Amino acid sequence: MFTAVLLYGPAAGTLTVALDGLVISAWIARRRPDFHRALFNVAAPAVSAWCSAQVFFLVSGIRPLAEQPAPLDAILPSLVLFTVTYFGLNSWLIAIIIAVEKGENVWAVWRRGFIWLSLNYFCGASVAVLLIGSNRSIDVRFVGLIVPVLLVLYFTFKTTMQRVEDANKHVEQLNKLYLSTIETLAMAVDAKDQVTHGHIRRVQSYATQLARKIGIRDEHLLKAIEAAALLHDMGKLAIPEHILNKPGKLTPAEFDKMKLHASIGAEILSAIDFPYPVVPIVRHHHENWDGTGYPDGLRGTDVPIGARILSVVDCFDALTSDRPYRPRLSDEDALTILIERRGSMYDPLVVDTFVRVYRSISPEPSQSALSKEPPRTIAAPPAAQNPPSTRKDLNETADANGMLALYDLAHALAGNVSVADAGDIIAKHLKRLIPFSVCIFYLKDRNTDELEAIHAVGDRSTELLGVRIALGQRLSGWVAANRQTICNSDSALDLWDLDRPDLRSCLSAPLVFGDTLIGVLTLHSTEANSFSEDHRRIIDLASRTLSDTFRRSLDFDVTSRRDPLTGLPASDQLDQLLRAVSINTSDAVERSSLILIDVLGLAAITERLGTQAGNNALLHVVQQLRSGMRASDLLFRSGSDELVAFLPDSDTTAGVVLADRMREHMDEHPLVDGSGPLSTDLQFTCVPVPDGDYSLHEVLERARANARTAITLDACPVS
Repeated sequence: MFTAVLLYGPAAGTLTVALDGLVISAWIARRRPDFHRALFNVAAPAVSAWCSAQVFFLVSGIRPLAEQPAPLDAILPSLVLFTVTYFGLNSWLIAIIIAVEKGENVWAVWRRGFIWLSLNYFCGASVAVLLIGSNRSIDVRFVGLIVPVLLVLYFTFKTTMQRVEDANKHVEQLNKLYLSTIETLAMAVDAKDQVTHGHIRRVQSYATQLARKIGIRDEHLLKAIEAAALLHDMGKLAIPEHILNKPGKLTPAEFDKMKLHASIGAEILSAIDFPYPVVPIVRHHHENWDGTGYPDGLRGTDVPIGARILSVVDCFDALTSDRPYRPRLSDEDALTILIERRGSMYDPLVVDTFVRVYRSISPEPSQSALSKEPPRTIAAPPAAQNPPSTRKDLNETADANGMLALYDLAHALAGNVSVADAGDIIAKHLKRLIPFSVCIFYLKDRNTDELEAIHAVGDRSTELLGVRIALGQRLSGWVAANRQTICNSDSALDLWDLDRPDLRSCLSAPLVFGDTLIGVLTLHSTEANSFSEDHRRIIDLASRTLSDTFRRSLDFDVTSRRDPLTGLPASDQLDQLLRAVSINTSDAVERSSLILIDVLGLAAITERLGTQAGNNALLHVVQQLRSGMRASDLLFRSGSDELVAFLPDSDTTAGVVLADRMREHMDEHPLVDGSGPLSTDLQFTCVPVPDGDYSLHEVLERARANARTAITLDACPVS
């Protein structure tokens, strides 16, 4: 091209380079046949050659050398300008098109891809001078000398390009290594914080696209934002899980510890020599526009632009995602909150741009997960961290008879006993299947949308009664709101305001009847990760049956007829319970038994000291009997001086032992009034609950009539 211009003028050089572009376009078209690309490849160098050639002849003041020879001194200065102009026009036209097509910075594209090619242009101009500098025409002898130089230039160029390609591959491999490192670290964060699974990938998509919408074109900064979005919560690896996964408001001390995750994350990542500024973005993504953020209290534009972008999209995705302590917000509600914080927490420019474009940059559902599936041993929830075991049938992993007993008793108790009585019996049988330290029955308050701990069984269980949890709050509230079972979560997340450091893991399941939430059944253990997947399946199965039991027990508490003096359920309730047990109990379940308790001498006390004294004596007897009974046993009043204890899943031998314990308890706690101890006698008669549909009256009459088949303890004097 240089030779053609020097000898024959701009037209010859333009035609030469146009033909060259046409040949190259035809070669490229075999791989990528695009007409507009071919047109550009012909036009851009041709326009550059014509313009630069005109500049050469205008500045030099000479004519084409084939028409009028000129001295070398007149050619060389203008030839340098010619070369610079041609290189500048041609390289910048191509760089502009590439930058527009890829959305990159033009200067960065030109500097990266073209500046080093300038040597090739100057070599071409030098060869042209050698060809025609002496003869003003192409001499065959000179061609013979120049061709080896051209070959050397070509192979040097080819070798250089291969080295550049190798260097680019090396850079690409390094980028893949960085990306793999980032992905691995991100999976670790994702595994630690199960609540926010998928959050970091969505934030990454939002952040990188929002950065481009704002006008960021620096590739290093864009890559830094892309990496920082994945790693912004890296410091959470150092935050205790009971704080990290707490489904409720953090205490000031807990929040101070949570705030450390920004600086800790930056310290962890500073050990990696990132080729772009990732660490500052991670460190400052919780800084506020007005300077009230953490860890350094930066304000305004002192906060890195990547951190300002990240804080906005991080907040938006958190607000529009489900959390244990609240359901997700709508996009409109989340945007309203961002706008309210505009100028105080967040950069106004970033908020305004996000509000305008958020729909167009919303990630696809497939972008919500990491590109690689996290290893099961890392990303599995705490329950899966137990030693692996092959899945077994329920009959192999749990006591099938125990499950059957639980089903039968749940059906038998439904509508026949109070919530407290049902809870005691169910907890006793459930403990055979799932070892626990504390069992809490939360029932939904029909008026306030709260859970109330209506009954608890286990160590220091009375401290837990009456605890109220709003739906969506803490663990049990989250289970109620989402109607999902959780396994092996930290008990501190549910009982953080109670002094129960002994409880370390919990298993919680919703009690749902049809579409109605009845409550939540939560089990706590003193051991970490105490519950297995088998336990989870058992409580899932059991909760479906127990939901109806507690639903009807609630109605029983409202409508049941109780003895006005003692508060005990009446004998007709026991009669219904016996019929239900007889119908529902299978052969695999141990039969229940009854203890008849006759209060002898009660009438004499009433006659001698008055009605109030007699009532006090009976109340004292009831109180001491219940103190000596087990949690799962029920006490009924069947007559003016007769009580009946129902012992579920217990034979008469157990009944004798229990009656003896009640007698000892009475001996240890005498009733004393103003005139001294009141004396009465108690007689215990233990009988099994027979098979078949028998009424309570028939059971008691048969027991009394056939004393030989009953086990009767001697009359027990109580002073």
